[in-house]
Amino acid sequence: MSSNIDGIEPYESALDAIPGAHPYPRTSRYHDAEIGVHRLPDGTEVRYAKRRLLPPIEETADGDTQTHTVSTGERPDLLGQRYFGDPSQWWQIADANPVLDPRELTEEPGRQVDIPLAGHFPRGDSRG
Repeated sequence: MSSNIDGIEPYESALDAIPGAHPYPRTSRYHDAEIGVHRLPDGTEVRYAKRRLLPPIEETADGDTQTHTVSTGERPDLLGQRYFGDPSQWWQIADANPVLDPRELTEEPGRQVDIPLAGHFPRGDSRG
C-alpha cells in the first residue's frame, strides 16, 4: 500500500478499510452503480463502476417529468441548478432525454427538454 508524502493513505486505500464504503457521493449518477473488482495477474485488485444502464425512455414518460423550453445561453449545469439546486445534477436531465452528449440538451434554443421531477425518475440499472 502506498501513501502520500504526509503519510495519509490514498483515497482508494482508505475506502478499502471501510467495509461497504461506496466511492461515489449520494448525488453522483454512479452512487447506485455496482462496484466490480478486476484482479490483475500480479494479484492487485482494481475497483471500477459497472455499466450503468437506464430504463427505456418510454417507461419514464408517465407524468414523472416536466417540460422545459431551452433559451439561448442555457447549459446543462444551469438547468441542474435551476431544477435541483445543484449544477452537478445535470445528469438527471440528460438521463431523461435521448441524447448521447449532454451539450445536445441546450445547444438549440427552443428545444423541449424533459426534466425529471425530484424523487420520481427511476434509477438506472447497473447490471450488465
